Amino acid sequence: MPFLILLRHGQSLWNLENRFTGEMDIDLTQLGEQEARLAGILLEKYGIDMAYTSVLKRAIHTLEIILKETGKDIPVIQSSTLNERNYGNLQGLNKMETENKYGANLVLLWRRSYDTSPPNGESLKNTFDRVVPYYKKEIEPNLKSNKNILIVASWQ
Repeated sequence: MPFLILLRHGQSLWNLENRFTGEMDIDLTQLGEQEARLAGILLEKYGIDMAYTSVLKRAIHTLEIILKETGKDIPVIQSSTLNERNYGNLQGLNKMETENKYGANLVLLWRRSYDTSPPNGESLKNTFDRVVPYYKKEIEPNLKSNKNILIVASWQ
């Protein structure tokens, strides 16, 4: 039976700075690179046949490090459909400062409510509606063809 591995990218600079990252193209920190190397060590024993990643450099860089660590040369498909949720006007803002400005309850609503979007951003429902059809059309058929799949992207 094939398997699907979902892996979040390593720590990015804005993760370190506690900022809403969303679709901003922020790279890994040194710790994020170390996390990716560790993931590669842990994944080395798995027979991964192909990988998917978002087009954001933190996910691409994480996958590149994993593939180097494992010595695997497999097909990699990049898609913006797998990009992190768009946080709209919150992108780049410090999370604590945003809570102080708007209140913790409103920020929590924007972050965790299924159908409430951050200002000019995507709700979790919008993100679901973007990602799930792509998964069903592009990734699921490969699993049904007995391919083991790794997806590296941003997971909330």
